[in-house]
Amino acid sequence: MADATALAEAIAAGAVSPQAVVDATYDAASAREDLGAVVAMLPRCEAVRVAEEGATTGGSFAGVPMLAKDLGASVAGLRQGLGSEALRRRLPATDRETEGRLTCAFRAGGLAPVGLSTVPEFGYALSAEPPGGPIARNPFDTGRTPGGSSGGAAAAVAGGIVSIAHATDAAGSIRVPAAACGLWGLKPSRGAVVAGPSFGNHLMGIASEGVLARSLRDVATAYELTRLTAAEARLPEAPVIGLAIPSVCGPNEADAALRVAGHLADAGCRIVDMKVPETLGQEVHSLIGEILAVALAAVLDSLAVPDAEISPLAAASRARGCAMSGTEVFAMTNRLAELSDATHAALLSRCDAALMPVLSGPPPKTGHFPTDHADLDRHLERMEAMAPCAALANLAGLPALAIPAAVSGGLPRGVHIMGPPQSDRALLALALRIVPALPQISYPFPVAGMPE
Repeated sequence: MADATALAEAIAAGAVSPQAVVDATYDAASAREDLGAVVAMLPRCEAVRVAEEGATTGGSFAGVPMLAKDLGASVAGLRQGLGSEALRRRLPATDRETEGRLTCAFRAGGLAPVGLSTVPEFGYALSAEPPGGPIARNPFDTGRTPGGSSGGAAAAVAGGIVSIAHATDAAGSIRVPAAACGLWGLKPSRGAVVAGPSFGNHLMGIASEGVLARSLRDVATAYELTRLTAAEARLPEAPVIGLAIPSVCGPNEADAALRVAGHLADAGCRIVDMKVPETLGQEVHSLIGEILAVALAAVLDSLAVPDAEISPLAAASRARGCAMSGTEVFAMTNRLAELSDATHAALLSRCDAALMPVLSGPPPKTGHFPTDHADLDRHLERMEAMAPCAALANLAGLPALAIPAAVSGGLPRGVHIMGPPQSDRALLALALRIVPALPQISYPFPVAGMPE
């Protein structure tokens, strides 16, 4: 299997050197610049040093290059901008003393962060097309988006630039790119993995950090590297899985979910039909839009960023956040608790886990989420329509594992399975039962640096 684990094993065996892997990574990034996956990289000589340092750790991914997302975990030598050049000019540079705990955990496992992946402006889209560029493109069809907001990460992994990449998820941003690009990705339970700096609860706890990868074993290993909590929820040996297919999902997405349900049934699970909480999903997505507006207003005001330096859409979101009173924000926290409870009841009152498609259809064409307008509600509606009910897991703090389920029309199709809080390991173990039955994804490019 050509994944990060296999690449680390090749490095450890001396089949390839860390320098050779870094050189291949940088050559691939240059050759596939049209994918728009990468927004910044360390100087090549520094990247070699970082990879050689990683190779000495003896960790599971010793010496393997990775990309950090341009939002979330910060990396020494790379200035983040959250998809905005206005912020990149203002945010402080990071060094080894100010790197967050997540990056430190990645490094302890031998991973070598060598660059930043493309994100939409402030992470506010299910694509990755920041106003200043580059436009991240799906390696399976470059006219389509790889999803978002971790779109650059997905494009880089599916495009073979790196074998594994950091990702974040506040409303589907790990699972959407995973589904669009035939990858695995786990949105961890709230509080399950280390975070930071400044990424613990600034979105009221809806955001989680993880990775995108070509294999389940890579995702599981990365989870163990970054796992924080000792608590662990288990699933029954023969869990009841609720199958929910939103009405907006196309036939290929529905078929992918039915196929995975069949594999789970063959693995001993009991599959039951579940009523899709579509109205609840819309309410949750609307509330998350308000949370993002408040958070964006706080960040932009603290850095004194004028509206002239951001997109009209971001300015409209900022204005909405600034217009909210303290009592209205407090009411949002109560609403968050109410909707979280409603999500638990809708998904997990009769079932041990819930299975549904991630996307309603194929990844849309690039340009589907423009930022040159101020219609926030339209923007939010488009995101919910693309990934119906995905944000339920974020608001309720549930783990959700994206599974590459099928390929049709030349495009990957993905599903995700949500479980109770802190059942991350149990979901990973459940997925392991069906890996042999899943299709092998033929990625457009091999992993850079992997020996033949």
